[in-house]
Amino acid sequence: MGRIPPALALICVAGAALRFATLDLQSLWYDEAVTARLLRMDLPGLLHAIPDSESSPPLYYLLAWLWTHVLGTGEAGMRSLSALLGTAAIALAWMLGRRLGGERAAIAAAALIACSPLLHWFSQEARAYALLVALTLLGALLWLRALRAPSNERALLAWGAVAALMLATHYYALFLVAPQALWLLARTPGLRERAAALVLPVLAGAALLPLALAQRSNDTAAFITDTPLRTRLAQVPKQFLVGYDAPAESLLTILTALAVLAGLGALAAMIAGRIPAPAAERSDAARVAAVTAAAIALLLIATVAGEDHLLTRNAIAVLPLALVLAGAGLAALSQVALRPAAVVGATACLLGLVAIAGVARDPRKQRDDWRGAATALGAGPAGRLIIAPGSAPIPLGYYVPGLRPLPAAGPAPVAEIDYVSLTVRAPGRLAAPPRPTQVPATLPGFEVIARVDAVTFTVVRLRAQAPVAVPPAALTSNLDGGVPILLTTVPAS
Repeated sequence: MGRIPPALALICVAGAALRFATLDLQSLWYDEAVTARLLRMDLPGLLHAIPDSESSPPLYYLLAWLWTHVLGTGEAGMRSLSALLGTAAIALAWMLGRRLGGERAAIAAAALIACSPLLHWFSQEARAYALLVALTLLGALLWLRALRAPSNERALLAWGAVAALMLATHYYALFLVAPQALWLLARTPGLRERAAALVLPVLAGAALLPLALAQRSNDTAAFITDTPLRTRLAQVPKQFLVGYDAPAESLLTILTALAVLAGLGALAAMIAGRIPAPAAERSDAARVAAVTAAAIALLLIATVAGEDHLLTRNAIAVLPLALVLAGAGLAALSQVALRPAAVVGATACLLGLVAIAGVARDPRKQRDDWRGAATALGAGPAGRLIIAPGSAPIPLGYYVPGLRPLPAAGPAPVAEIDYVSLTVRAPGRLAAPPRPTQVPATLPGFEVIARVDAVTFTVVRLRAQAPVAVPPAALTSNLDGGVPILLTTVPAS
């Protein structure tokens, strides 16, 4: 193994610092709390729960289950796996970039991956996306190697193994695996080589098909189509560039788009032969660009055909490849205009860092703050009544021990009633929790003992001198006027 280039080491260290330093800055949001609930089960329970709980394959959850048995299911413990995978993606981008355009392309690709606001976001989320990003980059590397040696069964098997892992991580990996597989089939000389390439992805697909069909019938992804398709189509490129939220978002989006498009434009010129480049690099860049474009086209075709799960995070696999291609383009541009290429690349990275820092500084741009809401609730008597949004039981239950849905029989007399409200918002909209002047219903015998109007949530606590029977009609509305879920606490065992 050769010496690690100093530039790669520096970028990886900086990227790791960005990812690990603020792992627990934000609260777990709903999806991560679901992950935590799964990871706290035994292994048979985890496997049994995935079909009803998730809309994705099981590989990430199996890896995370092993990981958290060592590091625990705290915020940092769970997210550290994604942070490690996000850091590994930087090194993989370096290797892929070097293949497409030499050392300068490697530096540019690694830096763009390290500073990507969206990839940083998912490197700090206890979900499968960071694993998919790392496998996507590794799969592209192995695919190019297999194309260079289509008779090498070991190279074909290696790509097939990673392709199978991609499919076992996220179903939308199919949109990348399929064009790569077809390209290999066209290049491999015989049946034995084709079998080597396809055996593992085909077996993985066959094994996952019953699970995919079962998950298709649950409603865990039904929320996607609540947002019009045209809105989601507009969100994807913006969120690819600057993440879900960013300071001076419109300006940052425009400037980042110009930088990335400059790289992709130079890449097109390089592929077309208008910028000098070695034939092997030009060929590999054209191949990666083609499969990336094919993946985007297949995603759109599936969406129009009725399989509409189009969402930024479901399309995340194309982002690292696009950034590596942009880095290779900037490296090509540097052959004819070194200083402008360096300025464009540095600007793109700086804009990414501005977006990342903006999220770290502004709670309104962060995940739902269930941890803050739980802290505002404080310690309370067992059996207190908590009136919360319908999504609350899982994420709030992560932070409030003993939290349970109220039994169907209704509330027993209680001495404390607490209201919790967080604004559920679409990406791109800043959180603005409700600020009622009074609680929704008059509750005789109770008085407000605490109220917390935080940036992203509101908590109101009411207490009576002695337990009071509360009429059901008084519990039909939350602080935002919506239909609440009623929760209670039981003593911790």
